[in-house]
Amino acid sequence: MTTYFDEPQSMNYRFGEDQDQVLKVLAERYIGANAQADFVYRVFQKSGILQNEKGLYDLNLSERFPDTQKGQLAYAAALVWGDEDRNLDVLIRCYGPVRFYFNEQLVYRSTVMDEINPDATVKLGIDIKPGWNMLLLEMKYTPAGFGCQFGSDEGKVRILNVLAPFQERQGQAGWVYSKPVSRDEALSFSTSGGSHPDWNLLGMEQDHQLEWLPEPEWPVEMKNKSTLQRLYGHLPGQRVYAWSRMNNSDSTGSSIRLSGHSSGPLTIWLNGTPAVQLKEAGSFESEVHASFGRSDLLVCSECSSDTAEPWQFTLNAAVNGKQLELELPRHVHGASGEKWMYVGPFEYDVEPDVKEMMRTDRVYTLSVSQDSNGEGSQHVHTKRTYWQLDQPDAWIRPYYENAMLSNKWTVGSVTNYGRWDYPLGVTVYGLLQTGRYLHRPDIIHYATEHVQACTRMYDYSLWDREQYGFPAVNQQLVMLKMLDNCGSFGSAMLEAYSECHEPTFLPIAERIADFMLSRLERQEDGAFYRECIGEFAENTMWADDLYMSTPFLVRYARLSGNTFALDEAARQFILYRKYLFMPEFKIMSHVYDFKYDQATRIPWGRGNGWTLFSLTEVLEALPEEHPDRPALIDFFNELCEGYAALQGKDGLWHQVLNDSETYQEASCTAMFAYGFARGVRFGWLEQPNRYIKASERAWNGLTCKAIDRQGNVHGVCSGSRYAFTAEYYDKDLLTVTNDNHGIGIMMLAGTEVAKMKEYLTRHTKTSTAVTHS
Repeated sequence: MTTYFDEPQSMNYRFGEDQDQVLKVLAERYIGANAQADFVYRVFQKSGILQNEKGLYDLNLSERFPDTQKGQLAYAAALVWGDEDRNLDVLIRCYGPVRFYFNEQLVYRSTVMDEINPDATVKLGIDIKPGWNMLLLEMKYTPAGFGCQFGSDEGKVRILNVLAPFQERQGQAGWVYSKPVSRDEALSFSTSGGSHPDWNLLGMEQDHQLEWLPEPEWPVEMKNKSTLQRLYGHLPGQRVYAWSRMNNSDSTGSSIRLSGHSSGPLTIWLNGTPAVQLKEAGSFESEVHASFGRSDLLVCSECSSDTAEPWQFTLNAAVNGKQLELELPRHVHGASGEKWMYVGPFEYDVEPDVKEMMRTDRVYTLSVSQDSNGEGSQHVHTKRTYWQLDQPDAWIRPYYENAMLSNKWTVGSVTNYGRWDYPLGVTVYGLLQTGRYLHRPDIIHYATEHVQACTRMYDYSLWDREQYGFPAVNQQLVMLKMLDNCGSFGSAMLEAYSECHEPTFLPIAERIADFMLSRLERQEDGAFYRECIGEFAENTMWADDLYMSTPFLVRYARLSGNTFALDEAARQFILYRKYLFMPEFKIMSHVYDFKYDQATRIPWGRGNGWTLFSLTEVLEALPEEHPDRPALIDFFNELCEGYAALQGKDGLWHQVLNDSETYQEASCTAMFAYGFARGVRFGWLEQPNRYIKASERAWNGLTCKAIDRQGNVHGVCSGSRYAFTAEYYDKDLLTVTNDNHGIGIMMLAGTEVAKMKEYLTRHTKTSTAVTHS
């Protein structure tokens, strides 16, 4: 028997049969631990080190320093913040000799095979500690190459956000790298006699004698120009918008005096209301009302045709003769001293929607042009941009930094809010159903707003990838390559659509549907599988992918009227049964490996849970007359019979279902309770009484053994790879407290068992009334 806590700590000991209280605590604990935190905005210099499509930072220094001499060295440095102890696998691909220092210790020195084989990739495990962690790469030039690629393994899942070192760049994102020097020059910078220059990455950059790039300040010739001239040059008739915020601490109600000068036409809005309008160059002065506290200032500056005066404007705000301080309208790390954000230049003259111009969750279209391909058709080209600062090539960039996952997919004390990934799709679905069941609109709003935080940034995240090689938000959705990246969260998104009718949901749903129905790799018979060339999952089929695909297809069919999507969902179950069903146990193998043309025959609990969970979603949507419905009803009954036979005496199932020596696992138990309860409620089961008892035993087991009285969820195994042995699942996939693979499904199981009980109560009353009559 697996024990996660003592009986008095259990949810059952605290609340007994009160299911509503259990669901309330589960939902409120999750929301309390995952605050609605916005994305983090940082300064990023585009002239710095960018990422490739796999998320590796590409330090190809041969391209940046073509005149480097043989034997010269260059360094790249960065910081990583750790909220807790965690292990992270990093990849290094060498262009030439490389040494990697982590927290001042040499942890990797390239071999000749690493250096001369362009396809060689080295994987290293590093232990990130709480607080600042220091990364230093020493790269040596050879005629064969100079530099390396560096990043986390599976970068779109295990996000590695690096921050610039040195106090002068505090808060900025990205690496700094040095100009090449000889080894003697490099060692001459060391005061400790070490094998590399002294590198106090938390100290002052000016104390380091290496020249670090990208340049943090404008060169002298640029400093002498006006801000708009520095950023955009001289563009007669074009417009730039500048956004700032002023803080009025005067409580007397006095009006605010705006004054300044402009080199061309100028419009100023205060909190969206026009305050100043100049039709030509000149000075201005205006008295306006502004309430106490912070107010948004938006300026539209048009470049005049007069080349004698640089493109610029000045603006002062004062109350009773006291100057008001201006500040950035968003907290931007690394933007110390900056007061304005700029976007432009716009080539067209369109009266703006002022509210639309004061947003950080969109990109801005600067111009639209068409050209002909010579065959009569036209191509439309759009030029788009985002906010930047008055620093060299410095752009404001939103980052998802709420939770950084380890190689066990564990989550610590940081929030998951705003992240798009498949475990959180189940969590959002669980919150929605719990909010509905408890009649708690606050829980529903929290869940829908989590989805909206992702989808409203989707257009920006596509642009971000175009600019920087790899997106800083919505990594999995943008780098869409497998069902894990889209199906679960996409399904939750469509489930939330009925609550908020968010317009950004629909284009994303269309993209996901096109991926699943038109572009996803398939076997010859049409079955979804994972091609994953060069990866551990190459040429495999996973039971998990029934969940990663069919619930989304069902909801997409319902919303769009696309019956082919519903047919495809049903068809995939019939195909997966052919590959993965183990008839002697009436359960599913976790994986079919096409490399060996056989199933692994290891019935992992959660893989089977995904199967039953998803089948109930398809059966609920499938019309009675659908040709595949009878076969799927039979399949559902077969699976339920197989699972019920393997339920443990405590009501829980084991990590490997047919191996009672493996530990009791909570997430699969919740899924079986969910599936059984729905089977009873919708009338799909041939022997419902057996499954009423099984689902109640499962829920009771979870509240006694897996959910403690604070709403913490125990006994959920971490994210899985696959193996042909049960030992991997039992010994390597250890349980994690409050893992997102289990929190949402606990709520879903609880709501479904509660609905089943309500259904049975109504059914019994109806039967009794008919009998008495």
